[in-house]
Amino acid sequence: MTILRSRIIGLGSFLPERVSTNDDMAKIVETSDEWIVTRTGIRQRHFAAEGVSSSDMAVKAAEEALKAAGVKGEDLDLIVLATVTPDKTFPATAVYVQAALGMTHGCAFDVVAACSGFLYALRAADNMIRLGQVKTALVIGVETLSRITDFTDRNTCVLFGDGAGCAVLRAEECDGSLADRGVIDTLIYSDGRYAPELCSTGGPSTNHEVGYITMNGREVFRHAAVNMADVSEEILAKNGVSMEQVDWLVPHQANIRILEATAKRLGIPMEKVISTVGDHANTSAASIPLALAESYKSGKIKEGQLLLLPGMGAGFTWGAGLIRL
Repeated sequence: MTILRSRIIGLGSFLPERVSTNDDMAKIVETSDEWIVTRTGIRQRHFAAEGVSSSDMAVKAAEEALKAAGVKGEDLDLIVLATVTPDKTFPATAVYVQAALGMTHGCAFDVVAACSGFLYALRAADNMIRLGQVKTALVIGVETLSRITDFTDRNTCVLFGDGAGCAVLRAEECDGSLADRGVIDTLIYSDGRYAPELCSTGGPSTNHEVGYITMNGREVFRHAAVNMADVSEEILAKNGVSMEQVDWLVPHQANIRILEATAKRLGIPMEKVISTVGDHANTSAASIPLALAESYKSGKIKEGQLLLLPGMGAGFTWGAGLIRL
């Protein structure tokens, strides 16, 4: 018996040219390189130039992924784009990407799940492929968090950066074994009771403003490592996979302490954890695909390897993906 599985056939990423180091941030707020690195592991972050939008960055990452996949924009059936920093309140940022890539059929839409956004988008695209509704999909995570960062708040402004990452998925028949390449499984969850702990202070239907990021860091940290580890163990158990079989843990890049705590709970050495937070900071929905694409391009992650992708973000939302690249 054969089934349809979503195989990743192309990865792409984009980081803005402008780099802001911790020393640069220390000129804006009362902080220091030592303070930031010790608490977060972040050394620098990328900020989009004035006039550069989320869709602009998404298109750059998409073009790279499509080239790697040998696919044209017009061949896509679906675009699912995850972001909390859309170009406009409406329409979806995904349709601007759709137009730029020359895709005139199928559908394109956004999902909002903050740092778990790529996992939510991946699950949506994967399910549509498994059902035979689409054949080729583009899944994007992109953020211009610098647009909603309060640069007078030293507790949050040093944490975030801008960027985009994406994957091209194509439906392929397989026997459904663990050895087959593609998206093996995804899990996503949310618990709205914790929405006030990490959110924007603005909204069209509340105060007509975009607002800024506000966060209860202690509460977020307390839930992040637990939720990411728990959902990782769940998806592994569900698919009969041991942690020893996983080649790489590719988690949401929020904070080195969260990465270390998650790895410790899972019993996986940090040598098997992809960490890009030092160079990228927290790019929310772009975090996981950025880490995945950059690590693949560098040769660290290789085709055929088994990857575990956990994440948690505002909502609270969280989830995990299990992929044979």
